Formats: sequence, structure tokens, C-alpha cells
Amino acid sequence: MTGRPEGSQAHELFAEALESWEYVRQGVLAEAEGIPEDRWEFRPHERSRSVSDVVLHILSSGLVMSGELTRADGDFTRQPPPAFTEEYAGDLPADPSPHELKKLLSSTLEEGVAKFRAAGAERMITDIRRFDGASWKRLTWMYHGIGHEDYHRGQLALYARMMGLVPALTRAIYGDEAK
Repeated sequence: MTGRPEGSQAHELFAEALESWEYVRQGVLAEAEGIPEDRWEFRPHERSRSVSDVVLHILSSGLVMSGELTRADGDFTRQPPPAFTEEYAGDLPADPSPHELKKLLSSTLEEGVAKFRAAGAERMITDIRRFDGASWKRLTWMYHGIGHEDYHRGQLALYARMMGLVPALTRAIYGDEAK
């Protein structure tokens, strides 16, 4: 194999990346649904994000990822990082309810997947500049974004434990025996 996947291999890798993002986002949604809505302002420390803040951050990051990676002229150095959030996530509600946030986890995933599919596998194997000026393949950056989202999924699971709840993934694995 050369340094650049060819034809059907690129399509297969791209399809796997989309599937990975869908799996991680479904896990985020499961963790969010496992936390009662009246506890979404929980934060383990005054300087920590609340459950609502974490979910809003996941949404914003996913919108930035699907927005910039699918642009033909995508470049993460073309503006300061906060400007990307404003550009791609500026339409998110200012003070959304937990119910709204959970709906947005699903709808923004669907929109993002549609953007990626419209851009196609060929675009995803081209280079893009990262925030630090170095280059990656867009597909590599996408996996970075998926990993970032999964990191925050773990944060939600930790918050659940801190509230005396059993995280969704633990319940899925152990069922009624989950502790």
C-alpha cells in the first residue's frame, strides 16, 4: 500500500469512520439519557463543565468537525478556533434544555454524516491543516474528532458515577447486575 488509500479501500476506510462516529455518538446519547434531566447542571467542581455544558461542547465540536473537514478549502488555521465554533455551531440554542440537547445529539449526527457523504471518500483522503499548522489527512482528523467525542462520553460516565448512577455502557454490558 502507498501512503494514500486507493479507490474502494478509501471508501471502506471512510465508511468505517462514519460507522465509528455513529457508534460513539449513540454511546454519548445513551450516557446522556441515563442522567436524569433535573441533574444536568451537576458539575464536580465549580470550574468544571456541567452535564449540559459537556453535551453542548460535544455538539459544537462535531459541527466544527463535519463543517471544516467537508469544505473543499478546509483549513483549521484560516481563523482562530473560537471563530470555527461561531461559524459552525453559532445556531445552537443559547440555553437549551436537556431534552433539546438530546434531540440535537441525534439530528446533528445525521446532518454531519450527510455532509461527509456528500463530500465523499476522495476528499477525506486529502490533506488539511490542523490548528497547529501541521497537516493530516482529513480522515485522520476525523478520527481525532471521534476520539475527542468518546473522551467526553467517558466524562459523562464519570459524572454519572459521581452522582451515584450506573453508566449506560456498564448497564449495557452487565444488565440488571450492573453496579
